[in-house]
Amino acid sequence: MPVADRPRCWWAGSDPLLIAYHDEEWGRPVTDDRQLFEMLSLEAFQAGLSWLTILRKRDGFRTAFRNFEPTVVAAFDAAERDRLMADAGIVRNRAKIDATIGNAAALLEVAATNGSFHGYLVRLVPQPPARQPANATKESLSATTAASDALSRDLKQRGFRFVGSTIIYSFMEAVGLVDDHLPGCFRYAG
Repeated sequence: MPVADRPRCWWAGSDPLLIAYHDEEWGRPVTDDRQLFEMLSLEAFQAGLSWLTILRKRDGFRTAFRNFEPTVVAAFDAAERDRLMADAGIVRNRAKIDATIGNAAALLEVAATNGSFHGYLVRLVPQPPARQPANATKESLSATTAASDALSRDLKQRGFRFVGSTIIYSFMEAVGLVDDHLPGCFRYAG
């Protein structure tokens, strides 16, 4: 349970969903391929929207996309696509829905040739993630990096969609491939 009076990164604001996400998830290393697929998908759906919108619909996304099990999602057919387009519990964007289904198949191929999707990611993204310098501010944070550019390019070559460098950098932040907690946040270097 989040503690209300802890200092946090500015974006957590005062909304309980954002605070819980910041305190309990954002930036913590994720190694499970299903969880990685969920976060990659949610980051793609977030494009053009607020993260709070996605968090509010997260349970709906999990239900609609069968808990983001890649093998299940990769097998979705036209009827499943139509079901998703009619589901008010998610963001109903045909391009993002189609991308999520296609990305599930691409993720399974990457996992098959790399042992796991997580294994692929850590080979492409420098590890361990470095924390921000002690003088970092929100203004000094970047929306992309050379690592997110490279990962984005590689994912696109492997058939992934909605994986531009900005989306990929947000994904990297979310799953602990980078550490963008700022000085003053209780999670800084934590």
